[in-house]
Amino acid sequence: MSKFKKKSGGGVPELNMSSMSDIVFMFLFFFMSVTTMKEVNMKVVVNLPHATELTKLEKKSLVTFIYIGQPTRENRARMGSETRIQLNDKYAEVDDIQDYIAQEKGSMKEEDQPYMQVSLKIDENTQMGIVNDVKQALRKAYALKINYSSRMRETTAN
Repeated sequence: MSKFKKKSGGGVPELNMSSMSDIVFMFLFFFMSVTTMKEVNMKVVVNLPHATELTKLEKKSLVTFIYIGQPTRENRARMGSETRIQLNDKYAEVDDIQDYIAQEKGSMKEEDQPYMQVSLKIDENTQMGIVNDVKQALRKAYALKINYSSRMRETTAN
């Protein structure tokens, strides 16, 4: 007579799921660290003017960009060669700016809305007439914190 009995009908053992959450979090952290946020597809050519006194923007999440320049080479046949305004990934008119600012403010936290800044990225050959029109539209939209993007002037040593 044996002391040990064989189990009859010993089915499939249960799967141990204790390490599954660790694996999921490892994948989550991996994709969060590797993924980059989508940049704007430029539809206008912007050669920023040179400047000597520049300040870096602190919180980029509070900055909304407006691009002003001539359409890119691919879009000139369709849009012409006159200066255009780009909001996010589409061409816009001056009248669209107020709605755009309202939409951008709506996507922010309520406590961050007073700190919203509008950064104008304007081609160095752009006429000031369209820039003034954009500034007037921003004033009507109560977007009063405006800055101009530029690039650092290369200094030459004598």
